[in-house]
Amino acid sequence: MKANKKKIIFLCNQNSARSQMAEGLMRTLFGDEYEVFSAGTNPYRVNPYAIKAMEVEGIDISDHHSKSVDDYLGMEFDCIVTVCDNARENCPFIPGGEKYLHYNFTDPAAIKGSDKEILAGFEKARNEIKVWLMENKVKGIL
Repeated sequence: MKANKKKIIFLCNQNSARSQMAEGLMRTLFGDEYEVFSAGTNPYRVNPYAIKAMEVEGIDISDHHSKSVDDYLGMEFDCIVTVCDNARENCPFIPGGEKYLHYNFTDPAAIKGSDKEILAGFEKARNEIKVWLMENKVKGIL
């Protein structure tokens, strides 16, 4: 384990799905290098479909809870990532970020349909986030 882990935070609107999945994936994939956080502009609760989609990947986020971006004001991060346009437009500026990244992942919570269709949407979003994280890590962006 590295002594000085980089700090990264994923920001979304409700901190219920995309940012939670990003946190879980980042911690699992690169937790030896990063201290990982997530938060939202209007925190609500972790979406049960996000928990199920991550379980399929072998990652347990059932103990995660939604947090407010306000909880992290004053904390310095090496990387601040907004995972939806709403968060990028509405998050307060968090000073101390070495890098500010943005990607507008599709909102799986907006999907309507059967349980199977909704879960498939969350799994698709999870996969998009995982690919983005892996690509950006390989490119040295993260």
